Amino acid sequence: MKNRRDFLRNTFGLGAGLAAAPRLFAASRESGATLDMQHMAHATQRSGGIVSVETPDVPQLPWRMVDGAKEFHLVAEPVKQELMPGKIVNLWGYNGRAPGPTIQVNQGDRVRIIVDNHLPEATSMHWHGFEIPIEMDGAPGSSQDPIPPGGRFVYEFTLHQAGTFFYHSHMAMQEMMGMIGTFIMHPEKAYDPPVEKDFAIILQEFAILPNNPIPNSMNMEFNWLTFNGKAGPATTPLIVRLNDRVRLRFINLGMDHHPIHLHGHTFVVTGTEGGRQPRTTWGPKNTVLVGVAEAADVEFVANNPGDWMIHCHLPHHMMNQMSSVVGPMTRRGNGMPAGLGMEEGMGILREGHASSEDKGPSLGRGMGVGSTRDQTLGNGPLNAQQTKQSMGNMPGMQHEGMQMAAPDVAKDANSVPGFPQDAFMEGPAMAMDKMVEKPENYGLRPGWSGFMQGMMTFLRVLPPDMYDKVMALREQHKGKPETMPEMTHPHHV
Repeated sequence: MKNRRDFLRNTFGLGAGLAAAPRLFAASRESGATLDMQHMAHATQRSGGIVSVETPDVPQLPWRMVDGAKEFHLVAEPVKQELMPGKIVNLWGYNGRAPGPTIQVNQGDRVRIIVDNHLPEATSMHWHGFEIPIEMDGAPGSSQDPIPPGGRFVYEFTLHQAGTFFYHSHMAMQEMMGMIGTFIMHPEKAYDPPVEKDFAIILQEFAILPNNPIPNSMNMEFNWLTFNGKAGPATTPLIVRLNDRVRLRFINLGMDHHPIHLHGHTFVVTGTEGGRQPRTTWGPKNTVLVGVAEAADVEFVANNPGDWMIHCHLPHHMMNQMSSVVGPMTRRGNGMPAGLGMEEGMGILREGHASSEDKGPSLGRGMGVGSTRDQTLGNGPLNAQQTKQSMGNMPGMQHEGMQMAAPDVAKDANSVPGFPQDAFMEGPAMAMDKMVEKPENYGLRPGWSGFMQGMMTFLRVLPPDMYDKVMALREQHKGKPETMPEMTHPHHV
């Protein structure tokens, strides 16, 4: 018990008194009073109070005060989402994006959320974990009629809880198309110990074939994994000052549980989708399993400077664009190809040899005509002509700015069973630093983007001078296009 107490004391400074919590999201009770949450997105109060929750790559939802309630407006609609540069997909979401905008309120607030349905089918809105009247729960059929296309439903309730919550469609396949958003209920009094930085990240997964921009919501395997609607390296790093106390809130709505791992630091799990957890349950961890339909809050002191990865530790969730059994064989001696036709699928070659470029498995697991209708892609390095031809067959993809350096492999690599694995999936051949340039990436090592895919981002623990520099760049960047081709990136030590 002594070691545990020492850990908590060293990590959080438990001797600090309970700080008074300013009402960050309070407003005049007069009708028409408003708060544009975009201006609050990076607010911090180093006096020890409540801080606004940052949701990188996701906007905050503004509200106005009407008849004693904070009124929000959500529109359920089809959206086009850029998961990473050039990869634009068709999702369903709220207010033009998936996940939808973040809602932040205070414990005890009366809220009114107007939901308009611009989808081609009925929908409903569930307030996940909220203790509210049944008629506001959003379960179609049992608590309300579904909202028809073109329809509207007004939800209104008083919130007595505090913690990390979320909203989502209660139509199962609509959930798999991206329909979720963060809902933060700030406590009346700041948690002890208070934090200087507070972030929320929504975990999502999609099954998207290489030549199709529409997810298959019925699939049980997923090849695009995202943090707040972005896949690495397009995810925006979390920027903190050295020795800041930090809270990370993870929300998961999909088909998989995600073990989220933080490099370089030890944290404690302080909350779930049910609210703040008793301090007696806190213990040291560096990986937290975020189950389906769950949230997990973790807290720590960022006392170790550096650019630290945060990622799901399921290996296939640290990759982009994975597809089952795809591409022609690129290595000799690795067995008989399967697919492309029934004969080849049964191992009967009609012409050529097993390792020829026009032989190999086709996308998917079927044999015969059905399997030939999908685009086959290589699982090894392509020459310049092959690269141009393959890229040209991928609608909507833009490939300028790719850093196509040759990967480092041993001379006898082809003789090693299992090769290739990561050699052609990540590394220098996949780097795209310029394509994902933004203020938060300033100072990262050259080529960093080649090793960031799927559910991966950075926690950047910066000394004061570098922190101030990045924050100043971010302030200058407001209102500008996402890409900043003129920015240089000296690596900080």
